[in-house]
Amino acid sequence: MRAFYPQLRRGLLALGLTLALPLTLTGGPAARALDSLTIVAPAKPGGGWDQTARTLQAAMQAEGIAKTVTVENVAGAGGTVGLAQFIDQRSGQGDALLVGGLVMVGAILTNAAPVTLDQVTPIARLTGEYEVLVVPAASPIQTLADLMVAFEADPGSVSWGGGSAGGTDHILAGLIAQGAGLDPTLVNYVPFSGGGEALAAILGGHVTVGVSGYGEWAGQIASGELRALAISSPERVAGIEIPTLKEQGIAVELANWRGVMAPPNLSPEARQALLDAVDKTVKSAAWQAALKDHDWMDIYLAGDAFAAFLQEQNATIAGTLKAIGLVQ
Repeated sequence: MRAFYPQLRRGLLALGLTLALPLTLTGGPAARALDSLTIVAPAKPGGGWDQTARTLQAAMQAEGIAKTVTVENVAGAGGTVGLAQFIDQRSGQGDALLVGGLVMVGAILTNAAPVTLDQVTPIARLTGEYEVLVVPAASPIQTLADLMVAFEADPGSVSWGGGSAGGTDHILAGLIAQGAGLDPTLVNYVPFSGGGEALAAILGGHVTVGVSGYGEWAGQIASGELRALAISSPERVAGIEIPTLKEQGIAVELANWRGVMAPPNLSPEARQALLDAVDKTVKSAAWQAALKDHDWMDIYLAGDAFAAFLQEQNATIAGTLKAIGLVQ
């Protein structure tokens, strides 16, 4: 297998370093409970953004942080449809949050979206999650080596199912091909707008291999419906008996992240109220229990530090997408 191109190695190193940034607290005064809050998940139900939104909803209501919390799903184009609607319809409103993450950063670039994350108000990075490759239990593909042999023999015959084009799942598929010394532009990637759709396609045998965050398919892996071939962590994760890509000869690691943003043009008071509400939520027993239940890494980073992280991510992901041929 060929060695990683230097620019890819640098890009992944930068991604890993940003995930290791220290926690940043808002430091704001205690705030009274929000009267109401809408959390927009810019994808169909069942995926990671939807899970994040509904987990926030449950924790906030359990802890009395907001009196009423509703979740809205606005799917399309890797979250950029929901992002555009959020910016257009909720400017200046202090009662809404939008869930987003690395997938959205990639989708903005690959879709040449007319809106960017520079137009929202960064609130907090919340969670991180490693990716897994899975096949249905009945698949003749037993190992990662089997998958790569099939891909090398006939790239078009191997379909990779995951989230939106240009997102974390797509990036990982390209990096795996690159790390195995194969042409990443030959990856036959099939995007889905929600985790539920992707799962149905994998279980139905409509795609060869699925790519997603471990937490989305942990239940199906545990039940034996899906067989996990590899995980994108730098080393084996405690309690998850899945071999890493690295230990199977492909020098790739990648972690997805998710966070929340507020609308543009907020008053300082409205911004601080949302910062305080999210800060209180992530410290709550309900949220900490949910992290364990979903196997999500706690990588909380708030306010200005999160805004700086978003700028770094945009540069890092742009370079990586260009290197594997997803954007010009």
